[in-house]
Amino acid sequence: MANGDDPPPVELAVGVAAVPGVPAVPAVPAIPASAGALIFDHGGRLLVLKPTYKSGWTIPGGVMEADGETPWEACRREVREECGLEVSVGRLACVDFRRPRPGRPGGIRFLFDCGEADDASLARVALQPEEISEYRLADLATALTLLRGPVRRRVDAATRAASFVYLEEGHPVPEIGA
Repeated sequence: MANGDDPPPVELAVGVAAVPGVPAVPAVPAIPASAGALIFDHGGRLLVLKPTYKSGWTIPGGVMEADGETPWEACRREVREECGLEVSVGRLACVDFRRPRPGRPGGIRFLFDCGEADDASLARVALQPEEISEYRLADLATALTLLRGPVRRRVDAATRAASFVYLEEGHPVPEIGA
């Protein structure tokens, strides 16, 4: 173009854009990703949340934004939005890959161990009423009975492991050592 501006992209298909004179690039697969947090009290009880939009209990967390948000940023944002807590430190405890199935997009789940929250912080939990109806601090054995299957397997594996754990469908992969 005479003014030096790049020509506007031409949309070929979802995720594929071409600029005149530049070869088309195939679409990159979109894999949903989410991040969750393990937050404990001084007694070792786990913070669990009761969502309004699905059955069972879960941990704080949710889907990463498509604007380039990192897993750690998503974890911190979701904890802040869902229960009003600020997490400033964490350790990546687990990554779980879930294959897509009909009616379920699959994706990658990042789980961060955010350690122990102090009593004053836990006393200020403020739930996001559109998404969370209640919360509780439960000893790990009780929490595991409350959590839904995929989250339960992830939390169980992460809290049993001495270090980071890689999972597929919530199960350790024998070829991937700790």
